Amino acid sequence: MFIAMNRFRIAPGFEDGFVQMWRERDSRLKEVPGFLTFNLLRGEPGPEATVFVSHSTWASRQDFLAWTESDAFRQAHAKARAPEGTYLGPPQFEGYEVVL
Repeated sequence: MFIAMNRFRIAPGFEDGFVQMWRERDSRLKEVPGFLTFNLLRGEPGPEATVFVSHSTWASRQDFLAWTESDAFRQAHAKARAPEGTYLGPPQFEGYEVVL
């Protein structure tokens, strides 16, 4: 099993719009071979940022990588646009193989 996470630093005041964007996007994940689960996690708000983490679980690293190279991935991300000023830098990716 493989867990893929992206950490987003979101500017104060933009949190609700960020969550709304994720709620409304057509992720197409349920159609993707090897996809198991998805969660969007929200950390405690801070004075400089609120950290959100997208967390998806896959049957294998290969399944995740195949999705990132698919048309479904491009289509899901093409319309996911947040208002300018939402992000405080690019997302930080973390990938993990489940060992236990």
